[in-house]
Amino acid sequence: MQLHEGKVEREVESVVIRFCGDSGDGMQLTGADFTRVTALAGNDLSTLPDFPAEIRAPAGTLAGVSGYQLQFASRDVYTPGDEPDVLIAMNPAALKTNVGDLVTGGTLIVNTAAFTKSNLQKAGYEVSPLEDDSLARYKVYRVDVTGLTKLALKDSGLDNKSADRCKNFFALGMTFWMFDRPVEPEIAAIRAKFKKSAALAEANITVFKAGYHYGETAEVFSETGAIRVRAAPIVKGRYRNIMGNPATAIGLVTGARLAGLDLVFAGYPITPASSILHELANYRAYGVTTFQAEDEIAAACAAIGASFGGALGVTASSGPGIALKGEAIGLAVSLELPLVIVNVQRGGPSTGLPTKTEQADLMQALYGRNGECPVPVIAAKTPADCFHAAVEAARIAVKYMTPVMLLTDGYLANGSEPWKLPTEDELEPFPTAFRTDPNDYQVYRRNEATLAREWVRPGTPGLAHRIGGIEKDALTGNISYDPENHEKMCELRAAKVARVASEGGGYELFGPGDGELLVVGWGSTYGAITQAVATARASGRSVSSLHLRWLNPLPADLGDVLRRFKRVLVPELNLGQLVHLLRSRFLVDAEPLTKIQGQPFKISELTRAIDARTAARPVARA
Repeated sequence: MQLHEGKVEREVESVVIRFCGDSGDGMQLTGADFTRVTALAGNDLSTLPDFPAEIRAPAGTLAGVSGYQLQFASRDVYTPGDEPDVLIAMNPAALKTNVGDLVTGGTLIVNTAAFTKSNLQKAGYEVSPLEDDSLARYKVYRVDVTGLTKLALKDSGLDNKSADRCKNFFALGMTFWMFDRPVEPEIAAIRAKFKKSAALAEANITVFKAGYHYGETAEVFSETGAIRVRAAPIVKGRYRNIMGNPATAIGLVTGARLAGLDLVFAGYPITPASSILHELANYRAYGVTTFQAEDEIAAACAAIGASFGGALGVTASSGPGIALKGEAIGLAVSLELPLVIVNVQRGGPSTGLPTKTEQADLMQALYGRNGECPVPVIAAKTPADCFHAAVEAARIAVKYMTPVMLLTDGYLANGSEPWKLPTEDELEPFPTAFRTDPNDYQVYRRNEATLAREWVRPGTPGLAHRIGGIEKDALTGNISYDPENHEKMCELRAAKVARVASEGGGYELFGPGDGELLVVGWGSTYGAITQAVATARASGRSVSSLHLRWLNPLPADLGDVLRRFKRVLVPELNLGQLVHLLRSRFLVDAEPLTKIQGQPFKISELTRAIDARTAARPVARA
């Protein structure tokens, strides 16, 4: 039962809310808890956690600000939203770095206790924004979150520092009242989260209730009142809220199970890919072995060794680590063994922006190895889709006996959305066949349909064979330096990858197959592009979108589709890598729309670009 059956003052279709504060203020926990309960309430949603790049940035500084944005709605949600309707800022630095995104007339809640002279100076304020008119275009609510938290805990026995760390739950309680969220699931979650310390659990629950009651009783919120966002219509099924990296991990496990193989994951910690290793470590009961190697090269080689031994070898990293794995990936191409390589892209080059998102590893995935070294490249489009992309990567790796590169990015890895769990009959097995017959065995004899060589487990009687990085004879596998043989092997490996295009499912087309403008995207641009194109089409503009799933090989009919539109626009979180590929491959005058700010596209950015390239037409009304 709710603490308070608050009167719902108004109902809205969707809300974008952002929690922001110092990296020690618990904003990621606050946002994640609000997200979990919102998913339980039946809203569709999408999230964008935004971590500071500095591990230990000085408290109160701009570099140390951590944020968590969430859009939830009674309709389909494709992105975490462009601009927050509600901003909770726990200190001046959080306010300064985030308030510019808040919609005019939006709700701004500030923790007044943090607006000290020292904190204002750290944030670069000469005068407190709470004392001038710089925030006049917002509904500003000044709440002494820190003071009220300590007041609620005055009899708890906690020291000041421990009590201060509970203040994020006061902010969470206020937002639960504002948006009519059920409180019982959160209270149960707090007890579970802090089960090792009953005193701390009860302190956080006390503060959470205090924040909720403050929203209920304080006149400060009388203008806003409680807000209701009804549950979204959803397809019947079992759902969970999932982030991209856990979805990738579960997809890898599922892919291995569907292939009838054990999974061996070898990795080295790197942001934002590390949590794939953490997640997979929980699946030992499902034939999963995890290994943290001493470096990226060792991780890739260990995964290759696992595939040589008859398991599905998997490794994961971000761009800098993928660069280090390059020679080992080339070895896997030469060996023609299945291997799944996950690249959770981040801003670069070099160390770059470890906690920010980017799509600038496309050319690296396609060409970032020495020699003629093609691999199939697939890209996930949403956090939940990371599951399906991982399953597909495993299937192609096993069927074609080849390494497969799976591209996600920081936005997908850390973002979350509701995911409908697939039923058993929706997952088609692709069992692996190992060669056991020693008669007339040749290492590189190939399947006529896929050009895949046969997979032999070491120790199989009569099937001892040689593989390695030195070029091999196109049939026997013996070392060969023959020029014509090397050319033949390069052509065969390329032809094998090209045949993946016959699998279909290379792209998703939204809208008519011809028209004035086609917006082409890949990876995490899916949500913003889809929403922007839907908005433009609703206003009468002739625009469609095409979202690529396979980047190598490109779909066989892609050139024909592109040429049916007068203009082609390609939004990317890089400086135009896919544009180069489409221009060179299909000779179309594709236009780039680029952004490399460590942040995903806003729907408004894409809408403006579409409007500038299409004509507005009257919309037919029923």
